[in-house]
Amino acid sequence: MRHGKRILVLLGAAALMAAVPPARAQAPAGPDRSLEKVKIDPQGAPPPVPIAEIIQQFAAKESEFRVARGEYTYTQTVLVEDLGSYGEKQGEYRVVSDIIFTPEGKRYEKITYAPPSSLKSIGMTPEDERDIANVFPFVLGTEDLPHYDVEYLGRQPIDEIGTYVFSIRPKQIEPGQRYFRGTIWVDDRDLQIVKSFGKSVPDNPKKGPENLFPIFETWREQIDGKYWFPTLTRANDTLHFKGGDVRIRISVRYSNYKRFKSTTRIISTEPIKPEEKKPPQR
Repeated sequence: MRHGKRILVLLGAAALMAAVPPARAQAPAGPDRSLEKVKIDPQGAPPPVPIAEIIQQFAAKESEFRVARGEYTYTQTVLVEDLGSYGEKQGEYRVVSDIIFTPEGKRYEKITYAPPSSLKSIGMTPEDERDIANVFPFVLGTEDLPHYDVEYLGRQPIDEIGTYVFSIRPKQIEPGQRYFRGTIWVDDRDLQIVKSFGKSVPDNPKKGPENLFPIFETWREQIDGKYWFPTLTRANDTLHFKGGDVRIRISVRYSNYKRFKSTTRIISTEPIKPEEKKPPQR
């Protein structure tokens, strides 16, 4: 989001000095949101198999889930708010979209509601949009493991679900890429991520305006009795721009998951000659 005078660039931000409001009493400080403050219950039985094997197993399940989620339609509701010093809303960015398929089976995003942004202190950046699509619903598949350091932290129950807890850090920041840094909770039976807490990185590009990103939390729920799908991402954080602090609040809701059922039938695997091509049936 970018910081600005009137229009800024949201979760990254182009820092401009904002007008200083009249002096007033400071609002109470919020809870410590540092990524280093995640507390893990030290008690609990040790894992039944080696940690390295658990990591490989849950990463394989996550790869399966990534493919499965690609076969579902769903509705995504994004709300970003910039807040005043007492938590009052100053402006918002809101987008509702459906992730659906064409009759030919091509997946795409259809925006159904997107009023003009009224954000006052920040503005959305392309990095924010990429994070909403790919980092907020973080997936750590087998193909992702070479890019991350994964450290076992312990076991911790979440709503009566036993979980393994891991710290996740990118090994190296490649130019133009976005990564997750934080903590994930993995169901100790289904071996899938059920919760993630952290932030997208890197914060600042090497060139260009200041761009900052909040700490967020994503929860998953079991859909269709097999995979755990992201259903809610929340952030309530203060971005520390050079031009001043900006408090933001974000929610992303993923709802109405439905498995896509293609009506296309494969009649033959024989290649079609150019002169035999026909327009697609509707």
